[in-house]
Amino acid sequence: MKRPTMKEPCSKILKASVSFRSTSLQALLFLLVACGSVGTEPLPGRPSHHVEGGFRNTDPDFRRPSSWTRWSFVVRRLWTSSIMPRAFDAPRIANDGTALRAGLVNPSVTWVGHSTLLVQLDGLNLLTDPNWGARASPFSWAGPVRLSLPGLAFEDLPRIDVVLISHDHYDHLDLGTVKRLAEAHNPLFLVPLGLKAWFGDNGMSRVEELDWWQEREYRGVRFVCVPAQHFSQRTLWDGNTRLWATWAVLSRERRLYFSGDTGYFAGFKEISKRLGPFDVAAMAIGAYEPPEIMKAVHLTPEEAVQAFIDLNARTMLGIHWGTFDLAEEPLDEPPVRMLAEIHRRGIGSDRAWIFKVGETRRW
Repeated sequence: MKRPTMKEPCSKILKASVSFRSTSLQALLFLLVACGSVGTEPLPGRPSHHVEGGFRNTDPDFRRPSSWTRWSFVVRRLWTSSIMPRAFDAPRIANDGTALRAGLVNPSVTWVGHSTLLVQLDGLNLLTDPNWGARASPFSWAGPVRLSLPGLAFEDLPRIDVVLISHDHYDHLDLGTVKRLAEAHNPLFLVPLGLKAWFGDNGMSRVEELDWWQEREYRGVRFVCVPAQHFSQRTLWDGNTRLWATWAVLSRERRLYFSGDTGYFAGFKEISKRLGPFDVAAMAIGAYEPPEIMKAVHLTPEEAVQAFIDLNARTMLGIHWGTFDLAEEPLDEPPVRMLAEIHRRGIGSDRAWIFKVGETRRW
């Protein structure tokens, strides 16, 4: 913490410290009850990821870190993001949405930032995990702040037909954004089990929820909710009460896989067996340090490349990096490690995409 000056009096720093201590206490309480509201054993006659009151990961070796380990990490992240935030501005390209609204590049994929993709195919416009918010947090004054502005202004979007949500974490499900989308575009929201009620409580009714391996066809495009290895939670009381998922988008001529958030697990091969091969696999490559926190629920760049291979995809697109300061790796490291692993495995560089924020490519 820098020394107080006449322009920045001690009272301001004291206020920040008190606020940080309050937030840390809330974080501790959050972690003490995290994931404690649901059962651990599968329910008779139900899919193996269904438990009393919610859901679980099916890998028998899956383990979350201890409450103390998680608490220590959250306090460090709150201090960094609220008191001493890192600065980073990802490479970007200007995009005013003109070509997207006119449908001139179709099929196309545009990286808005983090896990938000605008995908155009077969006359449909769809968004994945849309987030135009300023923070990935339940608080307006604390938590991970947005480092890189969205690559496309909300007002420049084409008509949005479908929105895919992978899970309920704040960096993937931003209340302000989905309410704006509902008001301005009235899209069909496709969500994992348990989230329809949340949308309804927030005034949004055009929502359909799916379990793993269930699908919805909309105007000739199939949307399949497929497994992930992660967790869910937005409050002190709802840990793992809503399902988490990844998504397959299948049109007549194109197949897209969207990873949302997931750790590495055997499910990638099963997804490929049932629904592959894929033309593009949009894989999360950021938020992997420290491993004692992230290993089970997030991919390292190297694991993301392995998952891309497991999925039998033609092209890998690295996402979930450079937008929110969520973890402890250098903010510009994920794409460097991803491309290095692509090279190490002898995969052609034309099959590995790292977009600038706002970039659009045909796929």
